[in-house]
Amino acid sequence: MSTNQIRPKDILLSGDKISIEWQDNHTSEYSSRDLRLGCRCAACIDEWTQRPILDPVTVPAQVEILDYLPVGNYAYQFLFNDEHYTGIYTFEFLRSLCGCSSCQGG
Repeated sequence: MSTNQIRPKDILLSGDKISIEWQDNHTSEYSSRDLRLGCRCAACIDEWTQRPILDPVTVPAQVEILDYLPVGNYAYQFLFNDEHYTGIYTFEFLRSLCGCSSCQGG
């Protein structure tokens, strides 16, 4: 997949769901909770060992993304309603999280 294909074209927040339409016209659907649990910031993942620090039990079942900010030309930073906002989600990482059969090789 080329760099142009992993760039988002549009993003839509809808309650506990988020949709990203990519430049290749593929649309990825994510739950806000899955993205919150997938955060790779230093508060969620140990920087040295890469072991998870975040206890999933501490993340509310109904966590939502309230807003997002672009980070350069390569990522988004999400603001979750549990007041977590330190993670940076690269476009490549977000695309890798797409659970559809096309993206997962099925």
